[in-house]
Amino acid sequence: MTRSFRRGALIAAFAISFSLLSTSGHAFSPEAQQMCTSDAFRFCSSEVPDISRITACMIKNRVSLSSGCRDVMDREAQQSPAVAAKNPTTTARKPPLG
Repeated sequence: MTRSFRRGALIAAFAISFSLLSTSGHAFSPEAQQMCTSDAFRFCSSEVPDISRITACMIKNRVSLSSGCRDVMDREAQQSPAVAAKNPTTTARKPPLG
């Protein structure tokens, strides 16, 4: 596989994974692509083209991701309760006591 093809495949897979993370099937944000693409290459390039593995890899490596990417992932997770339930590293709101 040529390097440019692999890079294109990773970008496409990453874009699709963010579209899956977003609510109601909306496309990933340009901010998410900008903030997380380099982290996806660094930590998850071996997972291409499997979108679910890229997504799992990004979640697994969350503590090592850039702060901008973590922020985007946290916002996406807050917008999608299903993703937040799968990602215990996101800040969950605690119910009020009493």
